[in-house]
Amino acid sequence: AKGTYEEVLNGTIAAYRAKGQPEIVQSNERSFLTMVNSGAIISTSELMAQQGHPVGASKFIAPVISYYAIDGKLQAMPFNSSTPILFYNRDHFKAAGFDKPGATWQELEPQLDAIKAKGVSKCAMVLPGDYEWSFLENYSAVNDIPYATKRNGMDGLDTSFVFNKGKLVGQVERMKRLVGSGVMQLAGQGIIPIQLFTSAECTTIIPATASHAAAVAAAKFDWSAAELPYEQGVTPRNSVIGGAALWRLKGHTPEKYKAIAAFYDFLAKTDTQVWWHQATGYVPVTTAAYDAAKAQGYYQKNPTREIAVVQLMRGTPSDNSLGFRIGNSNQINVAIMEEVSAAFLGKKPVQQALDDAVARGNEALRRYEQLNAGKK
Repeated sequence: AKGTYEEVLNGTIAAYRAKGQPEIVQSNERSFLTMVNSGAIISTSELMAQQGHPVGASKFIAPVISYYAIDGKLQAMPFNSSTPILFYNRDHFKAAGFDKPGATWQELEPQLDAIKAKGVSKCAMVLPGDYEWSFLENYSAVNDIPYATKRNGMDGLDTSFVFNKGKLVGQVERMKRLVGSGVMQLAGQGIIPIQLFTSAECTTIIPATASHAAAVAAAKFDWSAAELPYEQGVTPRNSVIGGAALWRLKGHTPEKYKAIAAFYDFLAKTDTQVWWHQATGYVPVTTAAYDAAKAQGYYQKNPTREIAVVQLMRGTPSDNSLGFRIGNSNQINVAIMEEVSAAFLGKKPVQQALDDAVARGNEALRRYEQLNAGKK
């Protein structure tokens, strides 16, 4: 174990250069391009075909495949996939006179204001630590608006960010208003946002569906979950995944590759996927596993576990909801969150913060494009 995804990625590249690389590395979806363009990996499709365990892309759910496949060929083995959903404290909503959260932001916002105004809880919503993923990227996908050109980078390294115009500006304005009025809280240093929800201090949170395990273990109140809110008048698209996949690295023996292929085959088995989904809250990455869990009656007993899968499989992905293929993504997201946080804190106007975020992001994209010229 190596710590954060960013530390794993840096450690893997260093180990490969020193010829001490592991056989398999678990790397987050943001590092997809870095891994593909590293020259250090063997694609999952190639490995599985060689080892007599062919793995067809069609068995995986659409947003997983669009992230991890190029031209229909799996580059990595999808493993822990999640997507953001809205968790809410049912007791708090009832105390404020509501049955459940509204489906749109236009319905939800007044509810959050009322929960705060009536003193039902200390905070109506806590912002997750990775809000760039849930409140910006997934907001763009669900509301079908472009985040970056070239289908969010799917069609080439010459992509550019464009999230500083249109609906996303309004979304950040909304977040700034909610933070400013105390309706939405930023968790302090050393505080995990989901704990502010499970302790009943905050009424709602939009975390990864994998937070189910934490909620089940710690929440001592009546809670539930709902799909991501979207803008009024919009037909919501699918959300996009987070989480990670498994990559196999070059430079190992045929015996080891045989073992890796057998392990991957085991991971993709329906029974394994169903167990993993139920034990963790991550989504099943194959349609067969989702169908099997449904046939067992799992979702009748655990309705909140189905929300993420339904949201991911909603409709056909559009150019704006296929996913994100961005070079230097980990570093760029830090820059974006720095700028957006400056807007929340009143250090700069929202439009300027987003313009600055786009400028910093595009500079990093051009560096990545130059370094990887001629690659995917």
